[in-house]
Amino acid sequence: MTADSEQPVVNGELADLRRRLDVAYARVEGGLTLLNHRTEEAAKTVDDLGARLTSLEHARWPLPSIAAITAVGALVVAVWQAFGR
Repeated sequence: MTADSEQPVVNGELADLRRRLDVAYARVEGGLTLLNHRTEEAAKTVDDLGARLTSLEHARWPLPSIAAITAVGALVVAVWQAFGR
């Protein structure tokens, strides 16, 4: 007799556990999907920043070359002034 009266309680508890497990699984799956999306967005951002950095590196002025040309020009002017007088 006691086995029959406990059967509905066990079935109810199993249904409750199954529902809780389904909710927890959905929550974990949603969290993983969100993390995957954020990872993809971060990868896109890193790629965009890398492309911007590359374009900035190519667009910068070649300062050492300009300094060398200026130094040679100053030397030519100094020699010209020294011998031109």
